Amino acid sequence: MVAHLLRLKLTLLRNGLRRSPWQLVGLAFGGLYALGIVGALVVALVMLRQENHELAYTAVVLGGSAAILGWGIIPVAVSATDMTLDPARFTTFAVPMRQLLTGLALGGLIGIPGVATSLVALATVGTWARGFVPAVTALLGAALGVMTCIVLSKVVTTATASLAASRRFKDVSGVVFMVPLILMGPIVAGVLQGISASAGFLPEFARTLAWTPLGAAWSLGGDVDAGRPLEAAVKLLISLLTLAGLAWCWKVLLERALVNPPYQGSGSRRGGKLGLFSLLPATPTGAVTARALTYWLRDPRYGGSLLVIPLLAVMMFFQASQGDSFGILTMLGPLTAFLMAWSISADVSYDNTAFALHLAAGVRGVPDRLGRALACLILAVPVVLAFSVVPFMFTGSWEWLPGVLGLSVGILLTGLGLSSVVSARYNVAVPLPGDSPFKKPPGSVGQTMAVQFGGMGVLSLLVLPEAGLIIAQSVTGNPVFGWLNLAIGPVLGLVLFVVGIRVGGRWLEARGPEMLAQLTVNR
Repeated sequence: MVAHLLRLKLTLLRNGLRRSPWQLVGLAFGGLYALGIVGALVVALVMLRQENHELAYTAVVLGGSAAILGWGIIPVAVSATDMTLDPARFTTFAVPMRQLLTGLALGGLIGIPGVATSLVALATVGTWARGFVPAVTALLGAALGVMTCIVLSKVVTTATASLAASRRFKDVSGVVFMVPLILMGPIVAGVLQGISASAGFLPEFARTLAWTPLGAAWSLGGDVDAGRPLEAAVKLLISLLTLAGLAWCWKVLLERALVNPPYQGSGSRRGGKLGLFSLLPATPTGAVTARALTYWLRDPRYGGSLLVIPLLAVMMFFQASQGDSFGILTMLGPLTAFLMAWSISADVSYDNTAFALHLAAGVRGVPDRLGRALACLILAVPVVLAFSVVPFMFTGSWEWLPGVLGLSVGILLTGLGLSSVVSARYNVAVPLPGDSPFKKPPGSVGQTMAVQFGGMGVLSLLVLPEAGLIIAQSVTGNPVFGWLNLAIGPVLGLVLFVVGIRVGGRWLEARGPEMLAQLTVNR
């Protein structure tokens, strides 16, 4: 049965790759990225063999503890991205519990995260290959550490299965998980600064962690190498008890989950309130605008775009403060306009089968395109204007304000016009309604990259007049070019906005049924 579960995991992975060559391309890119990180870590761990014992011991214990902690935290937010071998699917099968636990645990090693963790853990054997006994002990510790990571992640995901089945939890966790990803640069810089300022504290911290379930397994090779076999024996016992305790917890939680699988019922809601529909005109354009605004405020796939904007400002301010070069902040307005305008380039794809409502109601193409663009404008205009003006309070170079403002408005209007055409012409595979914003359907990576980067390239060409005036002001120092940009940017952007709405509307009317058929396939 264990071998059958492993073959099932491999079969599901192979079939997913066969569905589309783009899925294979995406996996190849992910594998290469992981391979680069894993290769660097493996080389670093092997090179630690030549360093002093304290440095190697500190690095291995701290790194291993961070790995176990990460395997315990990350699955809570991204459990919806990989439902392969979901325990709930075995509810109706009489699989013996011991074999089910073993198969699911070993199945957790199949995939990029499991393989990467295993390779890095095995590299600790090279760190302690200063003798036969330390190397063998490090191998035992690496095996215990990896299995602790896997079983801990299973405990966490099983314990939060009913919570993860909640739509609200998926929405909040998916959006919140984006925060540390976007702010990874400032976070890493802050951690490195803290490490450099407290380098003397780290060895003591590592020795403390070595007596906890987080670091006990990773310290075995170092303790034997330092001639502390008694301490190694005690920590081996701690590691075994930790793994056994986690396995028992997982068994209890899995038994309960198989008997009472998570169920998400529909809650009752009092009707009679139209929300945004009561605030906007009772016209096709007004109805589409209200519907699109509701998406922006309640759908995490759109909410993630709104979250990126303030985090982008924080990241740029951090970068500017590091180099005392606040001039980079002047590009915050145009960059925000670019991101906000392009965020609706897959609007119809995000509708999925709900797009049938537009076809059944007979909504014409222009009201559909205009309503979606106006919804984005309502949210984007105040943000873009604020991010175009506020940076000059730090730089004081107000002579650049007219040019930057004209560039921002031009990019926003032009981008909305182009996005209205792209979303009516191309369907891309996006996360389905209710799914995690990080979940990508098979075969979506290459297709999405081609459409998105191609459209961004076209948008860059369309805003060349505004960008050229900014460059002219930069070269000549003449503020007249900035004032010209303030006049030309909105006018040219408005013209391209209207053209995009009309062209996109015609394509939407001509390809409506075909688009709905393609959206159904993307499910």
